[in-house]
This record gives sequence, C-alpha cells and structure tokens, in this order.
Amino acid sequence: MSDTGTRILAIANQKGGVGKTTTSINLGTALAAVGRRVLVVDFDAQGNASTGLGIMRADRRLTSYDVVVDRTPLDEAILTTLVPRLEIVPGDENLSGVETELAEDPRRSYRLREAIRDHVAKVAHDPDKRYDFILIDCPPSLSSLTINAMTAADALLVPLQCEFLALEGLSQLLRTVEVVRSGLNPQLDIQGVVLTMYDKRNNLSDQVADEVREVLGNKVYKTVIPRNVRLSEAPSFGKPALLYDYRCPGSEAYIRLASEMLQRERMRAAA
Repeated sequence: MSDTGTRILAIANQKGGVGKTTTSINLGTALAAVGRRVLVVDFDAQGNASTGLGIMRADRRLTSYDVVVDRTPLDEAILTTLVPRLEIVPGDENLSGVETELAEDPRRSYRLREAIRDHVAKVAHDPDKRYDFILIDCPPSLSSLTINAMTAADALLVPLQCEFLALEGLSQLLRTVEVVRSGLNPQLDIQGVVLTMYDKRNNLSDQVADEVREVLGNKVYKTVIPRNVRLSEAPSFGKPALLYDYRCPGSEAYIRLASEMLQRERMRAAA
C-alpha cells in the first residue's frame, strides 16, 4: 500500500473465462457503493471492463496503452462511469502490441507502477481525487501486461473457477508470483482467492472448493460467486450487475465479497 493509503490490487488468472473482469467491475461497484473511491485499470486488449462499465469505444481517446507506452499521465486517461466514486482507465486492442513496443526497454515491467505511483503522489493531499482502491483487470495470460500489473500491485486477487484442474492453473500463476517477488516486487502478496461460477447443484463445485480451501486455507474467501445469468447479461447493457439487477444472486455475492474484503483489509492494516 502506498503511504497515502491507496491499496492496489491486480485481479489476475492466466485462464480466460474465470471471472476476472466480472470481479473487477462488480467488486469495484460494491466498494464504491459503501463509500470507497475506486479506480479500475482496464489492462486487457479486449477492453471488456470498459464496455461493462458503459465506456463506448469512441470515448476511449486515451487508454492504459497510452499510459504504459507513451507515458501519458494516468489522470489524463481516467474517465467517469455510471457508478458514483468509480472511475476507469479504459483499455483497447492497442494493448496487444505492448510486448513488442516495449521489448527494448529494460524497465518495461515498471511502466504501470511508475504511472500509478506518480498519480498517487500527485493527489495525495486531495481527498476528492485520492483512491482507496485501484483494481487492475489483467488479461488472460502471463504476458508482459500481467507482469506489469503484478509489479504495480500491492497484492493479487485471484478469481478461480470451480472446475476440474482449477488448482493446476493456479500453481502456474503462483510460480509467476514468485518470479515477480524475487526480481520486481518483493512485497507482492496474495490478497485472496475468490471461487467463481459456483454451482450448488454440481458436486464438482463443492469438491473443487474443498480442495482449494485445503491447499490455500484462509487465503480463500468464504464468499463464493455463483453461476448467474444476470451477471453474464449485465455487460451487454454497459452496466455492472449491481446496477443491472442488484437483487440477483451474483450481485448479492459481490456485495458480500466487498464486505469480507474490507474486513480482511482492516485486519491486515491492524496486524
């Protein structure tokens, strides 16, 4: 965490379709709903977090690509969303070229960290502009973008789908975390693992949940995110599920997750 109290979390898993973007959008919305100021950094070339928060492609004049490649100041790329206290640095397809464009820069892995730290320092004494949380929505790969995000972050939040071989994919991610810790960001921690796409009618979901909890213990959130049609529908309307249907099981789960996360953060800060 920065000296100003901004907590930077990378939401990462190299597997696609596990709920990273859904978690970024809806956890961010739930945190904003209880009074926290939140910035989502869309760091995926698909730009789905931007779409899911109602940011049209025509409005993405500056994106996270400009921030990391051209060193555009973060505040110039920030856009407001439909959600009070929730803002976003949008992403777009140009992010797919970052690896090539920064290949010659020996400090390429620090680009996002430097941009965020510069911004955090700039607004440190302005409570109206200071963020409580910055959530980085990572791409579904262990590319230079994900390494940048891990280098910038205080900790990782890992959405993990309740499916066969879930732990196998997680072990690869954890190996990458160790590499980043050893060379780029010694303070990087696992903030938590959140089980997604949980289906209480499917015995496999319970088996996976039990197995993950056995291996990772209290790193795993008690809150699980259910399979929920409304969660899937909401992005096509340019809204978080909490605005689209706040009473659906998915929305209620993200509200509980935000509460559990804040409790976990209070305990961490007090330790």
